[in-house]
Amino acid sequence: MSKRNSQAAKTAARERLRQEREREAKKAKVKRQAVVALSVVGVLAAAGGIGYAVVQANKPGAWDAALDQKIVAPANTSGENGTTVVIGKESAKKTLKLYEDPRCPICASFEQSVGPTLLSDYEAGKYKIQFIGGTFLDGDTGDGDQMKVGSNGEGSKNAMSALGAALNVSPEAFLEFKEALYSAEFHPEESQDKFKDDDYLIEIGDSTDALKNNKKFQDAVTKGTFDAWALAMSHTFDTNEDEVNGTPSLVMDGKKVTAPGGQNAPMTPDDFKTAIEKALKG
Repeated sequence: MSKRNSQAAKTAARERLRQEREREAKKAKVKRQAVVALSVVGVLAAAGGIGYAVVQANKPGAWDAALDQKIVAPANTSGENGTTVVIGKESAKKTLKLYEDPRCPICASFEQSVGPTLLSDYEAGKYKIQFIGGTFLDGDTGDGDQMKVGSNGEGSKNAMSALGAALNVSPEAFLEFKEALYSAEFHPEESQDKFKDDDYLIEIGDSTDALKNNKKFQDAVTKGTFDAWALAMSHTFDTNEDEVNGTPSLVMDGKKVTAPGGQNAPMTPDDFKTAIEKALKG
């Protein structure tokens, strides 16, 4: 082979090597660009995920949102925001105020023991009943015009909303549902927030004659129709004129109805009879 041909072969080989290196360099560049692009997408996705999580964390809860909702008052109510709930015969001259919190275990004991006697007197026309419901066991507080939703649960608020749904059906449905709510069968331990479950409240409603399979009641419970009203009622409890700060509490003519010789609500039928007769005469 001549020197010329040998030199030409070397030159061709170097050119092929150069071209191969260029191809490899282009492949590496494309690979690096792809890696960078995927990394950017990953960072953006992560940032987006974090941003979404932050937004979700800062979104108000359903009950915080209810504070700003328009209040829908149940039927059979009166007063500002429909928070005056008075039921009974027009001929009854006296009104017994009943302060309760749905989750309150002492209220449940009171209703199971004294409730039948109280209702018997009510049905006989001895007095009307005014219901004032609180939700302080959920940690809710009301101060002046401000209402704050607590973090100790949702059961009191949710049950209060369901009581509004029952009242919207009829006063009789309200009383039946309230009785079932506080019954030994359905009332949970204070540590169990079972009333936050709409299905459980509907189950309680189904146990009563007035609300069994009642779609009007069930829809109001599941849609939270009376959630804002429940909070308004709770605020009424917190700012009450009777200076009541515990449940159960009974008030007639501005005076607390208490067990003989005590400061608390009567917890037996006999004590209740003695206390209510005194209140009716006063």
